[in-house]
Amino acid sequence: MTQKLATAALLALAATAGSASAEKIKFEYWYGLTGDLGAVVAETCNRFNAAQDQYEAVCVGQDGYEKAVQNAIAAFRAQKHPTLLQSFDAGTADLMLSGEFYPVHKLMQDTGVTVDWADYFPGIANYYSASTGEFFSMPWNSSTPVYYFNKAHFEKAGITEAPITWEGMEEAFKALKASGQACGFAYAPSSWIDLEQFSMAHNVPVASNDNGYTGLDTELLFNTTLHLKHMENIQRWISEGYAAIRTQAAGKTARDSFVEGECSIFFSSIADHNTIHKIAPEGLSWDVQIIPTYEEAERHNTVVGGASLWVLSGKTDDEYKAAAAYLAFIATKPEQQFLLENSGYIPVTKSTYDALVAEGFYAKEPYINRDIAMKSLTWTEPTNLTKGLRLGGMIQIRSEWTAEVEAALAGQKSMKEALDTAAARGNEILARFAKTYEGKMFP
Repeated sequence: MTQKLATAALLALAATAGSASAEKIKFEYWYGLTGDLGAVVAETCNRFNAAQDQYEAVCVGQDGYEKAVQNAIAAFRAQKHPTLLQSFDAGTADLMLSGEFYPVHKLMQDTGVTVDWADYFPGIANYYSASTGEFFSMPWNSSTPVYYFNKAHFEKAGITEAPITWEGMEEAFKALKASGQACGFAYAPSSWIDLEQFSMAHNVPVASNDNGYTGLDTELLFNTTLHLKHMENIQRWISEGYAAIRTQAAGKTARDSFVEGECSIFFSSIADHNTIHKIAPEGLSWDVQIIPTYEEAERHNTVVGGASLWVLSGKTDDEYKAAAAYLAFIATKPEQQFLLENSGYIPVTKSTYDALVAEGFYAKEPYINRDIAMKSLTWTEPTNLTKGLRLGGMIQIRSEWTAEVEAALAGQKSMKEALDTAAARGNEILARFAKTYEGKMFP
């Protein structure tokens, strides 16, 4: 948010503020983040409630993004849904065609808050806006994937630079094993990283119709692209002892294995950056690097993960004014910075990022090198294949991919068979979505 927007937001608050003794207008906000990050969301609500005396945000955690979306859909039937919903990237297509929302660009316009929408990074804006540029939801906690590496392990293995190609990464795996490191790569299957972000960085399709943006008659293509080779490589690295599966179901997460010094590398969101600083034992020397690409491909931008805030339909004008005030509040530079300082998330606006760089934010601990995520997100201008996904039922499609990849890694089938099955089942989900919204198009 620019200074102009910040001033407009404050003026809007002042214009609508009643006496301190008047009853505040309440609105419900359901969020999906949990743990440390969920606590940060709750604190933004406290900060908003303390900053003015007209509105009160009633913020309720929903124990995960998927549950937040599912619970909101169920609540609609009883007309007990919230005013604001924090929905992750996988829920975007479903919410867009549901029609049960108040487009945020229209909300802000209707409530007199001027927003410089062009200030949002394209890699973020494209995910949450129409083809004509109007935003349907407000970007907030945004991220992109990176990999975390143990600097001491790399030094012992003679690895002088964290690789940015998969060929270089394989050489690093071999060097780590030769140095006596039993677990080089703590691997946990992730559709978001292994499929979606991998495909963006390599400019290859996840699905037809420009990843669903240009039509609902979309079919998944990931079983026919470079993604297949990559997943076969992961399977091989595990079988050759360079990588080890580390999941909650297997008894220990990849992050825990990394923090404990058992494994040298793990992939995750940049949002984990702050958490690792908090939980890492004294003496753990680590850093982050952009996700690798294969040498045969030209590197492209990754895309936004995390979530945006949707304003849902069926609420009063007062509740909508309250929601607009909250959205204006969290979009200011001080509130974006509060989020960044207490999480690993990235700025959503160019002006905030530029201001932080000028202030030396990323040159001091614990924020050093966290802006590697910004470099990944803005590596190139988004192409038709790297601006995001518009796939209905994406939550279920991710589940199908994960189940099939896990089956392949358990030796139950080949990776090709697994991805073929995941694509076929995902196409059934897409076909049902297209039938549900027959005659409609994404805006």
